[in-house]
Amino acid sequence: MMKVLGIDPGLADTGIGIVCGSGLDICEYAYGNISTSKKEPVAQRLELIYTKICRVLADERPDLMVLEDVFSLEKYPQSGIVLGKVCGVLLLAGTQSGVPLTEVPVRQAKQILTGNGKATKEQLERAVRSSLGAKAPIRPFHASDALGLALIGLFRHR
Repeated sequence: MMKVLGIDPGLADTGIGIVCGSGLDICEYAYGNISTSKKEPVAQRLELIYTKICRVLADERPDLMVLEDVFSLEKYPQSGIVLGKVCGVLLLAGTQSGVPLTEVPVRQAKQILTGNGKATKEQLERAVRSSLGAKAPIRPFHASDALGLALIGLFRHR
């Protein structure tokens, strides 16, 4: 039995998904979201994300952490910089906790889970829901993305 923590990083919302199982058999899962306020300075928002993910790592003690790899669009370079900061605190938390970690590019995650590297958030959520056998939609999408990353970690590291 393996427990995998998937994380979809974002400054406003960081999705968290935890999957327990073996190979393709999932016995339990959980998900959530870390939200920060735009009214707070970036440094305080990063500290909140770091503190909460450290708590999740300590409470859940996952065998593996899978983080969505940073990407940047030429049109929005500032977004890539901010996302890099969020990933930095998440990588630090994972490394300090001693949990092995890996990063998966978003297009690769979409390709693995849906067969389409350009799948929409809705298509990805339906694929994750189907893999988990969940009946209700998984929201927010950041949480379903994180669950998808956790599933990839479970499937790859049998």
